[in-house]
Amino acid sequence: MNPKFFLAALAFCTGGTAIAQTPIKFALDWRFEGPAAPYFVALDKGYYKAEGLDVTIDTGNGSTEAINRAASGAYQFVFGDVNTLVRFRDNPANKKLKMVAMIYNAPPFAIVSLKKSGISKPKDLEGKILGAPAADGAYAQWPAFVKKNGIDTSKVKIENVGFPVREPMLVEGKVDAITAFSFSSYMNLRGRGIAQDDINVMLMRNLGLELYGNGIIVDTEYAAKNPKIVQGFIRATLRGWQDTFSDQKGAIAALMKRNNILNDGQEFVRLKMAIDQNVLTPEVLANGFGGVDPKRLTRSIEQIGDGFKFTNKPTADDIFDSGFLAPKSERMVKR
Repeated sequence: MNPKFFLAALAFCTGGTAIAQTPIKFALDWRFEGPAAPYFVALDKGYYKAEGLDVTIDTGNGSTEAINRAASGAYQFVFGDVNTLVRFRDNPANKKLKMVAMIYNAPPFAIVSLKKSGISKPKDLEGKILGAPAADGAYAQWPAFVKKNGIDTSKVKIENVGFPVREPMLVEGKVDAITAFSFSSYMNLRGRGIAQDDINVMLMRNLGLELYGNGIIVDTEYAAKNPKIVQGFIRATLRGWQDTFSDQKGAIAALMKRNNILNDGQEFVRLKMAIDQNVLTPEVLANGFGGVDPKRLTRSIEQIGDGFKFTNKPTADDIFDSGFLAPKSERMVKR
C-alpha cells in the first residue's frame, strides 16, 4: 500500500473514533412550541455534536414528569421547574438532582382570565372559580401567591382541570380564571380568536413572588461521573439560546421542522414573550445567562415554604450547582 494513502486512511479512522458521539436523551417540560426553539437551533447548528453529544430531544407533560424522568435515569438531562425540584429534594430518599443552568430567570407562572370576568388584581379572585391542572407548575405556587396577596382561599373554588381543556373552559365561562405559563395560555387563547385586549395575565413574579423558573436539571451522580458531558451540554444549549436572542425568526424555522402543524407567527410571539418576560431579565443582562443569585434562590426556597411543609428543607447549594457553567464573561448576553 502507498505509505501516504495508508497514513491518510489511518488519520481518517482515528478521527472517526475521536469524534464518536455520546448518546444523550433530553426531555422538555412541554410540547415542541416557541420556547423550545433554541434547543433545535443548537441541534441544527451542530453545537451538541461539536461537544461529542448525539442529543435526542423529547416533548414533556409538565415539570413533575420532567423531574421523574431525570430521577428514573431514563433521561440524562431535563428542562424542569426549580420550585418542583425544591419540593422533590425535601425528601432525602429521592435522587439528588440539581439544576446546573437556569433558563427562566423569571418564571412564567400566571393567573390568566378574560376581561368579562372582572379580574384585574389578585383579590378579585375571591368569589370566582379557578381552573388549575393538578400537575401545573403555576398552580403549585398558589399557596405562596395567596399568602403574599392576602387572598381568602375559602372564597375561591378550585376546579381541577386537564391541560387540554384549560383554555376552552375559560373561553366557555366554565371557570373564571386559570393557572398557567403566561406565554402558553396567552397564545392558546389568541389562537382561539380571543382579542389581545380581552386577555388579562397576572404574572406571579410581579405580585410578590421571588421565585426562579425552569432550567437544566441533572442527576448529581451522573454529573460527577461525566463532568465534561455536562459542561458540553450546557455550553451547547446556551449557544443555542444566544443565537436565538439575535435571530428569533431563524429559531422558529428550526422549530417548524419538528412540528409543521404549528402557526409560525403565533410561535414567534410565544418565543418572544418567553425571552422578554422570563429569560432576559435585568439580573441576566447584568450577570450573564445561566446562573442564579444564591441569596435570591434562598429567599425563593423560603417562599415555597409558605405553601409546602418542609421536613428536610434543602439549601440553595443543594438545588443549584454553578460549577459546570462557563465563566461569566462567556455567558454575557449578545444581541
